[in-house]
Amino acid sequence: MTYSHRLARFEDLPAIVSIYNSTVASRQVTADTEPVTVESRHAWFAEHHPERRPLWVAEAGGQIIGWLSYSNFYGRPAYSGTAELSIYLHEAVRGKGLGQYFLTQAIDFAPKIGVHTLLGFIFGHNLPSLKLFERFGFTTWGHLPRVATLDGVERDLIIVGKRIA
Repeated sequence: MTYSHRLARFEDLPAIVSIYNSTVASRQVTADTEPVTVESRHAWFAEHHPERRPLWVAEAGGQIIGWLSYSNFYGRPAYSGTAELSIYLHEAVRGKGLGQYFLTQAIDFAPKIGVHTLLGFIFGHNLPSLKLFERFGFTTWGHLPRVATLDGVERDLIIVGKRIA
């Protein structure tokens, strides 16, 4: 399947939130334990400036099927060359190459926005995401054991990283 993406627009936020919320129940992707609201994501959306920290969406048949965001790491100026990547996919397209497409595009695009280091924050039990990032040369840079509790189960957070420039 061939994919393409574009910058997210504010009117895409309900679809972005819907895809995000579809991952909450699995307890595999996000540390949120309840669905979030579109209103609660307004400030998050505003933080994604196209020239520094873009937010992209992929579409198929006029529907948003996934999104990728670059986010600030640690919020201090000295870390401006480092960004955290987040990828969320509609359940109908998971495992069909969209995650690979997004990672390829994100790695290639990062130098254009002054990013030399990419990070992913992934639960240790989220093997599909860990394997995806590993295929692109990301390695484990941090292991935070049992830092999240989901439904009474303590979960590890793995920080993967890749220097690209």
